[in-house]
Amino acid sequence: MIPEFLKKFESDLKKYEREFVRIKAKPRKEKLLEDNLDLKESKFLGKPFFPKDKEYPKDENGNSMVMVAQLNFEQIPELKAFPKNGILQLFLSPTDWYQEDFAIIYHSIEELSKEPITDFSFITEKDYDEMPVYKLHQLSFEKGIDKGGSEDSQFDYLFDGDDYWDFTENLNEEQEKVFGEYFNAMGHKIGGYAEFTQSDPRDYNADQRDDIQVLQIDVDDHIMFGDSGLGHIFINEENLIKKDFSKAYFYWDCC
Repeated sequence: MIPEFLKKFESDLKKYEREFVRIKAKPRKEKLLEDNLDLKESKFLGKPFFPKDKEYPKDENGNSMVMVAQLNFEQIPELKAFPKNGILQLFLSPTDWYQEDFAIIYHSIEELSKEPITDFSFITEKDYDEMPVYKLHQLSFEKGIDKGGSEDSQFDYLFDGDDYWDFTENLNEEQEKVFGEYFNAMGHKIGGYAEFTQSDPRDYNADQRDDIQVLQIDVDDHIMFGDSGLGHIFINEENLIKKDFSKAYFYWDCC
């Protein structure tokens, strides 16, 4: 329910609502190199599905990259413009991921029938030392509705002429708490509004202003990008519809 002090804005705010998929990330007990999940399972860390006839990603120094996130869209509730099948993966450099040395790879449903790599001995335990995700997670999903976000530049609604932060200055302590909870964009998620510790990079590039958030990886007990930071994948809507992730990009920030 919309808070009473926001009722006057209800019809306008309805236009800003977005469907998203909430990700529940369950830490696994097995060690990083002992992933017992299926190769095609949605996961953070672990062994990826990767066809033998496809070139495995390497960083700028020639090191094999580490798979940080894998999304199998057949396991995920449908979202407008998003794939209904196939697997999307985020790989990061084992040494220079913070320099945004990454690879975003999509495997089509046709590729999922190919023979996969099963020997990942070229990835060692040391390769995980600097990773922002510290533990293997199994992922589950549920659909939700995002109302907005304090840091997402695409939530540009003005409350009687005031932006998000100016409006909060006129609220009492309880109202401010409720306001923040109502427009909460935090959490692991697919789609929806993005949360940042600093600012939205799309706000500084006209070509990226309308880009869609594909994935947000938030802070939890076993995940942290830098100092309490988050990681994101963004893409242009047209490329998302075409399942062309060659121009998708990874961004992270921290306190």
